Amino acid sequence: MNSFTGIRFKKETAKRFQTFSRKYFKSHTEAMATMLDFFFYNEISPKEKLGPTGRTIEAKLLKRINAVIAIMRDVEKTQTKPTVAMIQSLFEMEEPAKKPLIVEKKYAEEKKDVRFREKKNQSNQL
Repeated sequence: MNSFTGIRFKKETAKRFQTFSRKYFKSHTEAMATMLDFFFYNEISPKEKLGPTGRTIEAKLLKRINAVIAIMRDVEKTQTKPTVAMIQSLFEMEEPAKKPLIVEKKYAEEKKDVRFREKKNQSNQL
């Protein structure tokens, strides 16, 4: 059996370590050894910041994604839709209005429209 050594910690720190150790490890010794190995093998100091956390990275990504979506909607409104409408109007086939044929006067039928007619009855009927 191994011998133990007592180390003095403040109560709050000792309780935090004990709850952490019980949650993830079988013994306090194993928890402390694993933590020391982690810092030693990764060559980092416990006082260093490792960078942004997953939550902050996710929040930044969501902001950027929302900004990209807003830009795409703006481009669609101001550029894509008007351009598509203009191109569609160019390619739409409208039948040209049919113009009457030009016919020489001698072959054309002349219609004589009567502008004024005399009354047949005196009761104002045509």
